[in-house]
Amino acid sequence: MSAGFSKLPRLPFRWDGAFKLSVMDRYIATELIAPFLFGVGAFSSLGVSVGALFELIRRVTESGLPLSIAFKVLLLQFPQFIVYSFPTSTLMANLMTYSRLSSDSELTALKSCGVSVYRMVLPALVLCTLVTGLTFVFNESIVPASNFRATTTLSEALKSDEPLFQERNILYQEFRNVEDEDGDREEVLSRLFYAKEFNGQQMLGLTILDFSQNGLDQIVSARSAEWNSDQKTWDFSDGTIYVVSADGSFRNIVTFEQQQLQLPRAPLDLASRKRDYDEMNIAESLDYLETLRQSGSESKIQKLRVRIQQKLALPFVCISFGLVGAALGTRLNRTGRATGFAISLLMVFGYYLLTILSGAFAQVGYIPPVLGGWLPNIFGLIIAIWLLIKSSQ
Repeated sequence: MSAGFSKLPRLPFRWDGAFKLSVMDRYIATELIAPFLFGVGAFSSLGVSVGALFELIRRVTESGLPLSIAFKVLLLQFPQFIVYSFPTSTLMANLMTYSRLSSDSELTALKSCGVSVYRMVLPALVLCTLVTGLTFVFNESIVPASNFRATTTLSEALKSDEPLFQERNILYQEFRNVEDEDGDREEVLSRLFYAKEFNGQQMLGLTILDFSQNGLDQIVSARSAEWNSDQKTWDFSDGTIYVVSADGSFRNIVTFEQQQLQLPRAPLDLASRKRDYDEMNIAESLDYLETLRQSGSESKIQKLRVRIQQKLALPFVCISFGLVGAALGTRLNRTGRATGFAISLLMVFGYYLLTILSGAFAQVGYIPPVLGGWLPNIFGLIIAIWLLIKSSQ
């Protein structure tokens, strides 16, 4: 036991013009750093090996992927596995540190000085909060761009024939809010945009139903249409506009070779290849969600809503894992590095199993997306609180 513990003050923080850490805080924080860094390296390497390395080796041997490109893609995928390692590393670091302090009777000495278990785990909570912020920064600023760059690099190297857009049956619905006689507002269909095919530049075989004008509907049929980025309009070619009155009779029929129509760009965004869920940050995911809401694809909307909640919840797993590790460590007398590593793997497996199940239930509508994303965190936090209460008794 460190000799410095005999001089521990009963109040761990002092305020004398500046905020100062106590000896206990500095000691525990120092003990936590080494296993945390070890966990980041170990779990990141394990994740890369299982999740990316084997697949890249197969690409090299079967598809002729150059080794230099494979190495570049591996480096670009590494930030994602570092993020995944953060929660596991906080769990293992706290579990190993507090179990060692417990086995060396240092926690007993702290209790004899009047320090509660809740106060002992405060350095762990501070570390977990810092790692939570670091995880959020990585997951929002680095990982999406890095994953997208890895995907494009791999596709370009393999000369993938997979189109970067949705080729057929592009359907986009635009809604507007109207006020009824009672003053209530409701959402009604304003336009329906349909294209049989998109070749990467032009929409082909278009039919647009326009209900935006009261008492007057329009049907636009055209051979092709292309988005005019300079004027922010659609350039339609070889088409016909049918104007229909409220009683269903045709009021006017206009044929054209070239016609510009003020329609939203959203159908092009919907047809263009969107990034995968792991290649978008939260802001990009919310923008894509708004586009999907106009398309009417309920299954895709629900799936994206669940993924957004999971993306929000992921950084806070560090707090749940860290508190569980610290609380469990205070109850274990002797836990070596191998045992701590094994317990961490077991708990992580249970967490991700619960994540998969709760996400699946949320996607099919059995539970709300918020609960589907946050349920594993809530479950882990409940376990941590229960363990802390048991340790303090």
